[in-house]
Amino acid sequence: MPPKFDPNEVKIVYLRCVGGEVAATAALAPKIGPLGLSPKMVGDNIAKQTADWKGLNITVKLTIQNRQAAITVVPSAASLIVKALKEPPRDRKKQKNIKHSGNITFEEILGIARSMRERSMARYLSGTVKEILGTCQSVGCTVEGKAPHDVIDMVNNGELEVPDE
Repeated sequence: MPPKFDPNEVKIVYLRCVGGEVAATAALAPKIGPLGLSPKMVGDNIAKQTADWKGLNITVKLTIQNRQAAITVVPSAASLIVKALKEPPRDRKKQKNIKHSGNITFEEILGIARSMRERSMARYLSGTVKEILGTCQSVGCTVEGKAPHDVIDMVNNGELEVPDE
């Protein structure tokens, strides 16, 4: 049997779930059941906290202390980009393999890069912007009417100015 844990000790659990939907209790139970939390109650709280990310896959960070779970959303670059496209929420069960063919401004790219800065492996903000532009290419959207790779080339050549921070 695993040793009992101290309830005052802070435990951190990361979960991947769909925003605005109740997480499957079958997925939650093995992770938070041993910590003394009700998977159904935590699933409902996750659904409430992630209501504005409806239909998008996001990571949720559960900080558990004294048998209370504090929920924070840790969005990925792709989910931030899809949210910036302002597409209507879709039903995941009916619409599959959707193409995100929208357009984003470079200012929105800078905002996303600033929010992802602490999790980026790049040394400068320009490197983080290029990471986000690469994700734009994977998602399938354009940046100010241009292909994301062309914008990456413009950042490399110095045609587009990226602020230091």
